Amino acid sequence: MSSQYSSDMHPLPVSVAFSGPDNTGKTKQIGILARRMGPAATSAGPLDRYDPRWATIKADGMARWWFETGPVEEVADVLATSYLERSRHPFSAPVRLLDRGIPMLEATVAATVAVRENLGTTHAADRVRLLLAPYEADLRAAEEDECALVLLHCDDPEEGARRSLAHEVTVTDTYAAYQRHLHEQINRLVAEGRFPMSIRIGDRPTITIQDEVRRLLAPLHPNVPSRALAGVHVTALGGMSESGKSTAGEYLRTHHGHARLKIGYLIEDAAGRAVIPDPYRVGPIVQAELIVDALDRFCQAHHFLDSVSIESLHDFDSTAELARMLGSQLTIAYLDASETTRARRSTAGAQDVADRDIVKSGRGADKIASIAHEAIGNDGPRLELERRLDRIVLDRRWPEHQPSTMPVNALGLPVHLESYLAEFLDRTTGLRPLIDLLAVTGSGARGKYQHGWSDLDVLVVADASSLDEMRQVLAELEAELGGVKLGLTVLTRAECRAGAVTSRLLHVLALIGSGALVPLWSSPGLALPTPDAATDIAVSLRDGIQAAIEIRRQLLKGAPDLRDLYKVTALLAKIQLRFSGIECPSDSDALTVLLDAKRQDTSVVTTARTERPAAEALARLVLQTWLDTLPGETR
Repeated sequence: MSSQYSSDMHPLPVSVAFSGPDNTGKTKQIGILARRMGPAATSAGPLDRYDPRWATIKADGMARWWFETGPVEEVADVLATSYLERSRHPFSAPVRLLDRGIPMLEATVAATVAVRENLGTTHAADRVRLLLAPYEADLRAAEEDECALVLLHCDDPEEGARRSLAHEVTVTDTYAAYQRHLHEQINRLVAEGRFPMSIRIGDRPTITIQDEVRRLLAPLHPNVPSRALAGVHVTALGGMSESGKSTAGEYLRTHHGHARLKIGYLIEDAAGRAVIPDPYRVGPIVQAELIVDALDRFCQAHHFLDSVSIESLHDFDSTAELARMLGSQLTIAYLDASETTRARRSTAGAQDVADRDIVKSGRGADKIASIAHEAIGNDGPRLELERRLDRIVLDRRWPEHQPSTMPVNALGLPVHLESYLAEFLDRTTGLRPLIDLLAVTGSGARGKYQHGWSDLDVLVVADASSLDEMRQVLAELEAELGGVKLGLTVLTRAECRAGAVTSRLLHVLALIGSGALVPLWSSPGLALPTPDAATDIAVSLRDGIQAAIEIRRQLLKGAPDLRDLYKVTALLAKIQLRFSGIECPSDSDALTVLLDAKRQDTSVVTTARTERPAAEALARLVLQTWLDTLPGETR
């Protein structure tokens, strides 16, 4: 491999050779990278461009010449001459991309003679060295000037051959044998170290391979982009006219931080750079490549993006190719609404909708529903659409977690509360469970329960149909609480997965997902979403606002409720600490840490539980630290 820098560290032109067996996507990867790099890169094109004999060979039947009529010496000569002539061709851009490098000449000719002369791998390798001996010096020099990258299906040549052949419409016995030998020869060259860079493509989508290609090639020349849509998820919205695509795109933008892009803009932007005068006349594969190219450029320019929505999907074939290229980084969401609903929504009338539907159907836009990851019925209220979009986004952003459980007596609660919880679980988790999960939250979950001060806070996940039976169980067990206030919150699985929860409950879900809060019971196989830390912190701001208001309400009372004032003061302290990356579940710990950070006397934290003047003084201190974060607020 040649050095990519001259003595004064100016980048030298570089040739990158993409090698590998058939159907590993070499040409596709070269095309994507060349389009992305624009004038900074050029594709050397096919080998048959570099020897005039190819025209006659192709006219008479290439496969027949290759495997039957052409002498193997002639096959070797035509191929070697083509490779060498390509290597002598002058650079027209800083980076030259080659489809098959010099080692592929050896692998190809070796596989050919193995088929034609019935040779094994080792004997075929020896035979090809003799055939290429007249070109040895020139080939060695040409190989030294190439940066070699090989794409393999996998490490097993037999499986690799099977994958290559699976992409072919028709396969002859001769071609199948050639592919098997070709894979063996390429694997031999890999083992010999002829390819310094290698990628196993497996079942990964095109863009994932392109990203790995760029990570390998970026150090070779500064003009090679470093990544390809890395960490970016694309939600592509499809549907017929007035089905709600624009509404969905705007909701994703305003509520979930998606960049909202129009497919027409993407196609035309990429086509303009590629000097394609009418991008809507090119084939669907090229259209999909143009969309990906424009997305790649946009997301590199806005490197902070991790979510993009595009609208509207207009063509079935280009959408199918987009799915193949992006794989799991793409969610196709098809919005479906009745003709009556869509006609009612249109400001231009029912006929306008019908006319536009004809055009869309002609492109196969209605068939996109058959390959959509999400089919969204949108005849109902907007709230229903938004909750469905929430679910789609959060299913991706919030990983699911199957919580472990612990026994009731591990909480260290008073005996009568342990008995209460055990009896409640016994009645609600039998052969036909009423609930899906039960977790004690608050001080009771942290071993900090204080009789006469603490409530028994409990989160239950259950279907709404269980409420009547649950209410009866609660009524029958109420006396066992011994006067302790039960703070029971019931959520459905659907509410959890759509994020339709308060900020405090979202925090509880995050704690369960991280293992910091362990439930007492969970139904077999139950998986709950784990909200990300950034969202957990961000949504707690509203609780901070409410806590600051409540503190002032308490202070304005003639005799504020000591317990309520202390707890809301602690809540405001916890939220402020959370924005500093500090998590303090305990009320007293949170208050102490906050006051210590502000260089205030922390002894008031202890006395505030029992002395009203201390509680009020503490509340004022914590409130002021909150107000100090606002512009224009001074003491």
